[in-house]
Amino acid sequence: MQLDHDLQSIQSAREIIRNARAAADALAALSQAQLDAICAEIAKDGAAHARRLAELAVEETGFGRADDKVLKNLLGSKLTWEAWKDIPAVGVLLEDKARGLMEVGVPVGVVAALIPSTNPTSTTLYKAIISLKAGNAVVFSPHPNAKRCILETVQIIQNAAKRAGAPENAVQSLTLLTKEATETLLRHRDVGVILATGGEAMVRAAYSSGNPAIGVGPGNGPAFIERSADIPQAVRHIIESKTFDNGVICASEQSIVTEQCIARQVEDELKRQNCYFLNESESASLAKLLLRSNGTMNPQIVGKTALEIAAMACITVPQGTRVLLSKQDSVSPQNAYCHEKLCPVLAYYAEPDWEAACLRCLALLGVEGAGHTMAIHSKDDAVIKEFAMKKPVSRLLVNTPAALGGVGATTGLSPALTLGCGSVGGSATSDNVGPLHLRDIRRVAWGIQELGDKREEAGQAPPAQNATITPDEIAEITRRVMERLKL
Repeated sequence: MQLDHDLQSIQSAREIIRNARAAADALAALSQAQLDAICAEIAKDGAAHARRLAELAVEETGFGRADDKVLKNLLGSKLTWEAWKDIPAVGVLLEDKARGLMEVGVPVGVVAALIPSTNPTSTTLYKAIISLKAGNAVVFSPHPNAKRCILETVQIIQNAAKRAGAPENAVQSLTLLTKEATETLLRHRDVGVILATGGEAMVRAAYSSGNPAIGVGPGNGPAFIERSADIPQAVRHIIESKTFDNGVICASEQSIVTEQCIARQVEDELKRQNCYFLNESESASLAKLLLRSNGTMNPQIVGKTALEIAAMACITVPQGTRVLLSKQDSVSPQNAYCHEKLCPVLAYYAEPDWEAACLRCLALLGVEGAGHTMAIHSKDDAVIKEFAMKKPVSRLLVNTPAALGGVGATTGLSPALTLGCGSVGGSATSDNVGPLHLRDIRRVAWGIQELGDKREEAGQAPPAQNATITPDEIAEITRRVMERLKL
């Protein structure tokens, strides 16, 4: 009997997870050195195919620029591996004989990795490396709009892993892509952790699956240009960031906030660097394009150039225009310019002083993007510290392009294509996610009395009197524990 497509996809997902579980058991028996050899080979092949995979991604999705996706593929492969290659993730991590403690890194088993269409090939490379570094098997769930380029990336990873001695099925992907197949993957009891990078609905599904999940929320980061900033450099950084891969990195700037005392200089510099300020009528036309009727971002604008977006909105702009800006004076969920815009479009606010600018940034993050990222351009350490203390973000990027700084390309942050948003953003971590998030730590702890006995046997001095626990105290603590257990 021929099964329906959705039933076939469910059965296929179950088989893939079953195979992944067996592979995870085999990976758990490998040493860190053996796991590292696998990751190094994947990173090498990922870098070697960076150009071809970038072109495949643009061809299939229509998002972004191939040249910029090459850099992202290198970040997801070569730079990710270089950042983690010398850091142990599994095996014995710590032996503290004085305290009687030992820590052992243990793989979580199977990583379910959701892959978005905006950064498809780079995210696949990155998630494979951080999963295998920590001794886990990985199963990818591709976005349907980027299936071909993701599966091609998976094939490259599989070939490299096999060549380096990885067990069969250490790296797999769903191929029959249905909602039911993804739900089967997310909810399966053999999944150790879910790495959810993608739309808000998919991230919420991961968190409601019943399995541990690390997800990310939407970005909506303001960029504050403070009066002490190097204005030409600040503008250049913002434009470089907002046009990088046509704005599809969620850490990229979504608004410019500046002070009125330097607003004219900032606006003149933006125009000099080929940005176009929309008039009131043009802003209204573009606003209709940015958001759909349900209040979500219009996918037609994602990863398109400023010229393409202007044409969609029937707006005439000069050739060479790189970014479209709309002057705004209010913040609300109904304002299309107050949301994440994965394209070269920015809101623009001029405020009386840095305190008012601080409040404006807070309001923007309150609409969307809390917990994610924002940028500040300033030479005033006191102002930078005030923003660091008050902004509900996990990354405050100083004097650098936010898109590249957030993923660790132009900052000291860990290279990553999954950026945690912390509790304020509904995420399990505020870190740039790496292999240390994909392992458990098993702690071995010796009893205090036995430690004292071992010290005496070794002829060592006993610990200071105020650090010991007497037999009577141990008996009393034991009695209290037993009483609580009876309750």
